[in-house]
Amino acid sequence: MTRTTVTVSGYYGFGNTGDEAIALAITRELRKYSAEPLLLSNTPAETARTYDCQSAERMKPAAVLGALMRSRVLLSGGGGLLQDKTSARTLTYYLAIIRLAKFMGRRVVVFNQSVGPLSEQGGRRVARALRGVTVIVRDQGSLDTLGSLGVRAELGGDPALLLSAAPTVRDLKRVIVAPRGDVTDATAKLRDVIRRLQAEGRHVTALSFMPDHDDEAAHSLGANDVISTRDPQVALDAIAASGYVIGVRLHAVILAAATGTPFSGVAYDPKVQGFCADAGAPAHPTDLNAEQVAEEALRRVVPDWNAVEDMKLRAAQSFGRALNR
Repeated sequence: MTRTTVTVSGYYGFGNTGDEAIALAITRELRKYSAEPLLLSNTPAETARTYDCQSAERMKPAAVLGALMRSRVLLSGGGGLLQDKTSARTLTYYLAIIRLAKFMGRRVVVFNQSVGPLSEQGGRRVARALRGVTVIVRDQGSLDTLGSLGVRAELGGDPALLLSAAPTVRDLKRVIVAPRGDVTDATAKLRDVIRRLQAEGRHVTALSFMPDHDDEAAHSLGANDVISTRDPQVALDAIAASGYVIGVRLHAVILAAATGTPFSGVAYDPKVQGFCADAGAPAHPTDLNAEQVAEEALRRVVPDWNAVEDMKLRAAQSFGRALNR
């Protein structure tokens, strides 16, 4: 049986544990369909070793062209790629990959992305580029955003929801807090949350999802210990062994959902708000109420687990739809 090569375009090879969790899940799931993943990466040799897959340099046009020539399908995602909040160049890059794959006659799928925030101009660019493209998004907010642009899309789920932790014993008095280095107002408030939790006998672990970016914030929180990792399995196993997660990083709460760990999100970006809303979980602004967040962790407020199971099912089914099988 001939294996279909699938090029995957995302924010891979930058040491962001959340995006690497997506890469791990996508490579595993594609192989269930006898498809061969080829990831566009900032560090292709490392990516190829880590996921035992093909990889190509994401910023070298010849490498990208060669990857698409070897592929029948382009998956643009997962992640929050189609937005121009951080930079218009980010949007330009990902749309260029989509346009090139369309020009080459490849099957193109926007795959389990969050879409937005978009400027008015960015919205028009996205609408033009996605004509004739299969679009699967991971949250209702993105579905609504695209609907306002006249783009038809369907609801999937973040691929990282499909990851499994190693067998472990859950410590209900352990709380994971995952900050983000550039969300300083949240970091300041999280120190107050942690002091309250520790006063109530909780063991707090600060989890740094992107060491180069988040380590300083993680070490400043006053937690009992710090885990700094680029390995999604390490993060997943730590979360599975805890009783609650408070996440500024989106994939802290996604991995919590994957492992059945209750969670609260801190919505520095609409994608965090969107995931928590879809999961029926608490979400807070970055200028959060420390007492309220601490109380949620102490009471172990649970999301809507039925909604989470629906998200997992949609994530699993999205691979077949993306591959048109």
